[in-house]
Amino acid sequence: MHYTYKKKEMSKRYQIGEFEEIVMLTIGILNEEAYGVAIKNEIEERLGRKVSMGALHTGLYRMEDKGFLISHLGESTKKRGGKPKRFFKVTAKGQQTLKIVMDHRKALWDSIPAGVFQNIPST
Repeated sequence: MHYTYKKKEMSKRYQIGEFEEIVMLTIGILNEEAYGVAIKNEIEERLGRKVSMGALHTGLYRMEDKGFLISHLGESTKKRGGKPKRFFKVTAKGQQTLKIVMDHRKALWDSIPAGVFQNIPST
């Protein structure tokens, strides 16, 4: 089976890197608790991958600028010296982009003939 990518789907508007994909998926996992440190900890715990706060914040604000995320400030707390947490949520555009990426990856996996990857079981 061959999968034909639609030009609209492949437009730059929907292209994201692996790190952006991981961050948006993690925000989905965390749901209402998706703020910087929680996102960092969740990625590190689930993927065993170190994430610097600088890289994470840069990525979060870049994705917000692209319209993939929105954010809001939570309540100020004494524990954080009066500084509120910034919570993130994946927008409809971000969700649509994740769906396209998932569909493209699935189509690629489904196009690999059985037995080509001998160490990966066929589905």
